[in-house]
Amino acid sequence: MTTKITWLGHSSFQMETSGKSILIDPFFEGNPVAQVSADDVNADVIIVTHGHGDHVGDTVSIASRTGALVISNFEIITWLQNQGIENAHPMHIGGSHEFDFGTVKLTIAHHGSSLPDGSNGGNPTGVIIKTTDGNVYFAGDTGLFSDMNLIAEESLAAAIIPVGDNFTMGPDDSIKATLFLQPRTVIPCHYNTWPLIEQDMDDWSRRIVAQTSAQPAVLQIGECFEL
Repeated sequence: MTTKITWLGHSSFQMETSGKSILIDPFFEGNPVAQVSADDVNADVIIVTHGHGDHVGDTVSIASRTGALVISNFEIITWLQNQGIENAHPMHIGGSHEFDFGTVKLTIAHHGSSLPDGSNGGNPTGVIIKTTDGNVYFAGDTGLFSDMNLIAEESLAAAIIPVGDNFTMGPDDSIKATLFLQPRTVIPCHYNTWPLIEQDMDDWSRRIVAQTSAQPAVLQIGECFEL
């Protein structure tokens, strides 16, 4: 079965693999570029990279409605459990766990992670999802860091990285990140949601082709990429 990755806008993605539907950072309500609502999406699994409102997003409402398993760091899982989410699996940076759809490993990310109500969201993370079709790295919100060289050892089929700048890496550092990570395909996210993070993605794609060995995949919202 082919693994499909669909961009839902901002840093929200849906990944379909091994018969499971996985939502990553589901942020729809309050997202000016979202084309679906929290009531429109279904999921077997939800993965949350960190606690900011544009990433934890609609996790509570979607998980409550669907019963999806939520995977995140210990602090975010504790916060979600206090809001009635029972089907949850806590992890932390450097740890991995084998689920029925593949293996999940949390990585470092350089960012913040306070939750919408000001609670402690623990450390922000990236996530590597290992599937039968290849390994995918979701960087989450992060700045550039040299240990991306180590993540490259996972032989990435795809890397999904932020490029919007101001809050995360921008185009220049995302080129360096791609050189570190060495994925076959690089998919940008966390851009053009608001004017503050607008970017020229045609220029970004040309630079990826010219300066790295990766193939850029600039998705339209709702468009999918197949491993």
